[in-house]
Amino acid sequence: MIHKNVITDFSSEEHEPTIDETAYVHPMAAVIGNVTLGRRVMVSPFAAIRGDEGQPLFVGDESNVQDGVIIHALETEHEGNPIEKNLVEVDGEKYAVHVGSRVSLAHQVQIHGPAAVGDNSFVGMQSLVFKARVGTGCVVEPGCILLGVSIPDGRYVPCGTILKDQADADALPEITEDYAFRTLNDGVVHVNTSLADGYNKAGFISILRQTQHK
Repeated sequence: MIHKNVITDFSSEEHEPTIDETAYVHPMAAVIGNVTLGRRVMVSPFAAIRGDEGQPLFVGDESNVQDGVIIHALETEHEGNPIEKNLVEVDGEKYAVHVGSRVSLAHQVQIHGPAAVGDNSFVGMQSLVFKARVGTGCVVEPGCILLGVSIPDGRYVPCGTILKDQADADALPEITEDYAFRTLNDGVVHVNTSLADGYNKAGFISILRQTQHK
């Protein structure tokens, strides 16, 4: 399901998703509105990337959005005026949600903007990132809740952690050579980029491309 958003008092323009030709969106996933998907992005069944409220939403090259993941955001405008508190800035540009390159969002993760996840990070199953930022090269183990904090680069969040205080976020352990999940994301990215390549090569094309070729 790939289609444009509708016009409302919090969304003054219609946007079709911008999806790189090497990305793959499963027909049972939803990508709606002001969304950009980069090269070799894999969007699995029952994922929803919904840029019809807060926008824009961005997913960088070689990232994966696994089964049941939700990417959504609080409204970022009202009657044509931006709501700055609901935007995050990355490299001088503003987004409702920004997911960097080679990021893994594992099964049933929720990224609810304003939020950002840095390059080469892994967010584990059933974790929530809301009004929060995850740095570069981080691991968020399964079942975590991150609210209103920024995770420094190269840190990991132990399984089941609830983080609401920046001092606690700053005290998170660093990823060292002996950390068990130090290289986990490399393998997950390899699997999902290979799946995107394979499904595209085999002709399992997205609904958007079917529509465009009619």
